[in-house]
Amino acid sequence: MLGFPAWKKVMILLVCLAGVVLTVPNFNYRTVELANDGRAALEDGGIPTPEQEAAMASWPAWLPSSLVNLGLDLRGGAHVLLEVQVEDVYAERLDALWPDLRDKLRDLRETVGTIRRLDDGTGGEMRVRIGNPEAMDEALAALRELTQPVVSLTGAASRNFEASAEGDEMVVRLSAAERTETDNRTMQQTLEIIRKRVDETGTREPTIQRQGSDRVLVQVPGIGSAEELIALLGKTAKLTFHEVVRVSGNPDENPGVGNILLPDIDDPDTYYVLGRRAVVSGEELADAQPSFDQNGLPAVTFRFDPAGARAFGRYTTENVGRLFATVLDGEVITAPRINEPITGGSGIITGNFSIEESTRLAILLRAGALPAELSVLEQRTIGPELGQDSIDAGRIACIVAFVGVLVFMGLSYGLFGIFANIALILNVALIFALLSVMGATLTLPGIAGIVLTIGMAVDANVLIFERIREELKRAKGPARAIEQGYDKAFSAIVDANITTFIAAVILFAIGSGPVRGFSVTLGLGIITSLFTALLVTRMMVGMWFDAKKPKTVEI
Repeated sequence: MLGFPAWKKVMILLVCLAGVVLTVPNFNYRTVELANDGRAALEDGGIPTPEQEAAMASWPAWLPSSLVNLGLDLRGGAHVLLEVQVEDVYAERLDALWPDLRDKLRDLRETVGTIRRLDDGTGGEMRVRIGNPEAMDEALAALRELTQPVVSLTGAASRNFEASAEGDEMVVRLSAAERTETDNRTMQQTLEIIRKRVDETGTREPTIQRQGSDRVLVQVPGIGSAEELIALLGKTAKLTFHEVVRVSGNPDENPGVGNILLPDIDDPDTYYVLGRRAVVSGEELADAQPSFDQNGLPAVTFRFDPAGARAFGRYTTENVGRLFATVLDGEVITAPRINEPITGGSGIITGNFSIEESTRLAILLRAGALPAELSVLEQRTIGPELGQDSIDAGRIACIVAFVGVLVFMGLSYGLFGIFANIALILNVALIFALLSVMGATLTLPGIAGIVLTIGMAVDANVLIFERIREELKRAKGPARAIEQGYDKAFSAIVDANITTFIAAVILFAIGSGPVRGFSVTLGLGIITSLFTALLVTRMMVGMWFDAKKPKTVEI
């Protein structure tokens, strides 16, 4: 059957109309973008800028407002490759084990003798010396009672800690299976916290990907420079509150067992001996916001969750008159005296902050502390001018390819070529509509995928029209020839496009960054090409044939 039933024609027309309507906002990119930012600011309780208010007035909320997000190479921004120091987490795990192990060994003091820890865990292992080496087996058995099985597919029979004896020393370390699981958890937590920090800045569609075992690639379009991004991501933002044992002016002082020595962030000659274990940590923060102290200077107010508020209130109640240190990334930023119990679960961090620094610190605290330190391996800043050059080059390439294909199809197939050209225009509109609705990011390789799609989109029509020519040569009527042309070309068209689509899926699965951008537009282009070639052009040919009822067809 050459024509389509009325309901199918309506469905095809609605899809094409939706594609065109959803593409329109991209022709007013800056206006729609500012309007979206203004409405987002209103939803968050903020105040839109005058420019955003003008954009909201010029682009009503009832109009489509989905945009194709521009990638780093088209918009400019920052590219940073980071390495996660996963070994830092090993030391923390060993530090967390030590109090329980110490208590366990103290119960066996009559057998094992004296107990002394010899290291700080930074080497990935903990050394504990016991007074009676002959009781080492009992000490190792005590450790085994504290270990837990590793929850993973590969480490089902492993425990999280293992130990060996070296003379009178017990060497404790994480097992290989636990290290693998710890690395994975650390990387997942790092990716999530980086994503939260970047999202807090209001940037659009950042690329945050794990690379290898301990690296993270961060690409943020629209940000000023790589240094700005590093300032946001580089800080661990580990906030803890510690008991102050004493104030010291000696940077080489031995703090003693169970204590740490940390410098004052403002006074290089002042050091604090603090209890190693934090009273409350930043993990128990519920919120943090930039503010001003009683002197009108920038500060950060914070609020604990219920568990943190209880611990904070209990400690300040029991230690009125003593100093209490606030530590951020290994530096004491303030150590005030507790004048009265603080039971409200909130407080304020003061220091020599600028407004930008207090805002950034609040963002970092809200997003949470990184589980391990990050080191920068590579950084690049891509200016907006370079991004605009890429857009201009991509636009020229698309226009040249588009015009070339339109001219070729018109000259080669006449009226049928014009039908194919209309379908090609709708095809490109549908690609941009899908990119807008999905929120996908368009990169320069993605533009290359669109250019390739423009060339490939007419392949199906070429196969169909050539098949119709063959059927006409066999002296079949025009209606029968057109119907046979579509039916017999169907399998070849589907086979060719499915194989290309499989290649696009593989590129997306194993590729990253630019390769994925190319695969997304190529895959979407294949889907829209099949729709326009097999349905749109056939509907137009059928409607033309029903209206004209020609005795012969010239292709």
